[in-house]
Amino acid sequence: MRLTQLSEAFIRSAAYERRFLHKNPWDLTMVVWIPLLTVLLIWWIFSQTQITNLPIGIIDQDNGPVANTAVRYLDASPTLSVRQMYYSAAEAEAAILQRDIYAVVIIPEDFSRNISSSKSAPLILQVNAQYGTHSGIIQTGVQAVAGTLSAGVEIQRLIKQGMAPSQAAISYSPISIQRISLFNAATDYQQFLASTVIPALLHILAMVIGATTIGRELRDKQLGHWYGFIASAQAYDNLSGSISANISDSASANISGNVNNNVADNTVQKIAALSQPAAKLPSVHMGVLLFGLLGKYFWPMLAYGLWSILALWLATPQESVASSAVFATYLGLLLLMMLSFWLGAIFTLGSFSLRMGLSATGFISAPSYAFAGVTFPYIAISDSAKHWSDALPLTHYLKLHIAQMQMQAPVAISLPILYGLAIATVVAMMLTALLTKRALAHPERWGAR
Repeated sequence: MRLTQLSEAFIRSAAYERRFLHKNPWDLTMVVWIPLLTVLLIWWIFSQTQITNLPIGIIDQDNGPVANTAVRYLDASPTLSVRQMYYSAAEAEAAILQRDIYAVVIIPEDFSRNISSSKSAPLILQVNAQYGTHSGIIQTGVQAVAGTLSAGVEIQRLIKQGMAPSQAAISYSPISIQRISLFNAATDYQQFLASTVIPALLHILAMVIGATTIGRELRDKQLGHWYGFIASAQAYDNLSGSISANISDSASANISGNVNNNVADNTVQKIAALSQPAAKLPSVHMGVLLFGLLGKYFWPMLAYGLWSILALWLATPQESVASSAVFATYLGLLLLMMLSFWLGAIFTLGSFSLRMGLSATGFISAPSYAFAGVTFPYIAISDSAKHWSDALPLTHYLKLHIAQMQMQAPVAISLPILYGLAIATVVAMMLTALLTKRALAHPERWGAR
């Protein structure tokens, strides 16, 4: 098979797909506009890079000076905002249920008096732990305020006993923690979450497109038509023209009343050949089929390659990132998109059903972000969940993304992931070609939804 024939198959297939996208705006939207809007929407959602001013309520049963100071400190905390003072537990509970507030701090009676008497005086925090991120930040903020108040009260007591302020501070807390954030020191949720959520959503959309691009040919019984066009456009046009001519001759014969049964039978057979071209067109050649599939997915690959560039440009932090790291991450994202296309095609071709292919892509891709170890620690999940996580391509790409774009690790650390994604993409592409060849050999199974 000459290279010119393979390139012609690629060009014909790309032209075939371009005409289809031109005539079907919804499919064009799935390829071009929906991924673009997804990238921009997610980045806009996380445009506020830090979580601040989470609303809480206060039930002050003390109304003493220390209690008032505690309320001011809580409201001054950057992560908290005192939304309202409540006078009963029922009011506060109703506000939590309506999500007006996410927690309530109860200052018990005799709070100020107990502190003045050197007795225990707890602040009671009731938090809606259903929202893990919210509750964790609120608990940290309230704990910081309580620690600051406790330190102030104890240091003042030591100073009254005649101790120097500096000595009193050391005596109160002789052991301190020096905390250094190595990565994402500003707790930038746009860099931490948005930059990883976008590839996950593009992964889902790419698998859907992979399933529908080849699946609609099966559903509409056009798979043979597509292969016949890319394998030998001239022969296929001649076959179509011959059928049209025979149909026209048959119609003329009916009008004149001189119908030849042999011609009619021959016409019916050629119509059947057109609807099932795998049996009549030249034998399926793997090289032509492979290049035809590459041409069929050329426009989605081009579009998602551009959106991947946009996603990485948005995800690049303000500080300098090595160009080699950006290139490695982009190559990994491009391989992930290509692998997603082929996986979607494999699920559809394997089941001979677009509906089953879409169901499989949703089952695989939709929950994959939860197993990737970004929001829930990979080391904390069960062994069976780890096996599932390791089988998902998104998990490995996000490891590469975080290492290169956020941790700025050496590129050599992520090379095994790039090699793995490349091998998986080639294997999936070859498997797609084999399954397409099998589908061409079984036209009786075309048409399933």
